[in-house]
Amino acid sequence: MIYRKRMKIMSFESYIYEKKNWPSFTWNEGHLLPVLGRVRNLQGKLFGKMISLGFSLKADAVLLTLTLDVLKSSEIEGEYLNPDQVRSSVAKRLGIDIPEKMSSNRTVDGVVDMMLDATQNYQMQLTTDRLFSWHTSLFPAGKSGIYPITVGNWRKDEYGPMQIVSGPAGKQKVHFKAPDAANIPAEMEKFLNWLNHESGHESSHETNHKSGQKEMDPVIKAGVAHLWFVVIHPFDDGNGRVARAISDMLLARSDGSADRFYSMSTQILKERKMYYSVLENSKDLDITLWLEWFLNCLERALLSAESVLNQIFKKSEFWTIHKETLMNERQRLMINKLLDGFDGKLQTSKWAKIAKCSNDTALRDIQDLIEKGILIKEAARGRSTNYELAKF
Repeated sequence: MIYRKRMKIMSFESYIYEKKNWPSFTWNEGHLLPVLGRVRNLQGKLFGKMISLGFSLKADAVLLTLTLDVLKSSEIEGEYLNPDQVRSSVAKRLGIDIPEKMSSNRTVDGVVDMMLDATQNYQMQLTTDRLFSWHTSLFPAGKSGIYPITVGNWRKDEYGPMQIVSGPAGKQKVHFKAPDAANIPAEMEKFLNWLNHESGHESSHETNHKSGQKEMDPVIKAGVAHLWFVVIHPFDDGNGRVARAISDMLLARSDGSADRFYSMSTQILKERKMYYSVLENSKDLDITLWLEWFLNCLERALLSAESVLNQIFKKSEFWTIHKETLMNERQRLMINKLLDGFDGKLQTSKWAKIAKCSNDTALRDIQDLIEKGILIKEAARGRSTNYELAKF
């Protein structure tokens, strides 16, 4: 038996898909209405601010958000992509001109292609072929790490059932066993029929009895779809990333816009332990607790988007102030990196490495910016001299 990727997803004594009424999910609508109302209010405020932005600032915000979404969704799975490659790949596909372009590999381009198809083409129906295309994009070499997997098709389980396990050999604990591979086509047909239907499932048996079929809020639908897809676990690998892409697609529908200004995956990464814990405890068809966490996580993602916008505004303000200041391309490159949130401390050696110049040239660039009041030296710490942007 082959043990699949050790994702901490669920730990069921009996599995949710074995319940009698699967997949008729229920939830307490009244319990969720307060947080759903706050989420919808924040979405409206955020997009109201975005409408007032000029084209350039809006493009910067979308580029930053989508770059974070791609990076963080992969990091949730323990996979780390090159941020500059991701940013360049997103910019290229959206037609956004950036000064520091970088070539990207097939893996980066594949993840970007999936995310952009989900969010930019959010109004399109999700089909089996589209999902297979996403999966092929995620694994262009046909492997997960060094292991061959079925790509662009449902898992086959040739080596035994899809299980999530932990522990040493011979003492493994099975956290979750996915539905049998033979059942996946039927399971996914039900899922896709529901996803592409305008109204979908109702919120509770009580609501069904009183009012019958009604349209589901697309934010709620994003949460239901995320859980449902993860339970089916239809692929050999990449199920988490595809589930989050599906959620992003439905959130784009809820916004009525392909422009992305908040990143759910970034917030999920911050709350990864709780994310897995809530999934693990989603053992019954009443998924109120899961949806409550999902909505609260989304609310925090929307609130965090304020800091992203402040970063964009700060960058715009800087270049407005210094529109007449003479700077070479290396200086513009490095200042933009500082404005975007430089990782670690800026030193002469780092400047030289990133700007592809000698240490002497880097030092001259830095001293010139100090004389212009743009950079300042940090307080001395050890032998290395660090630099940061002056307040403006």
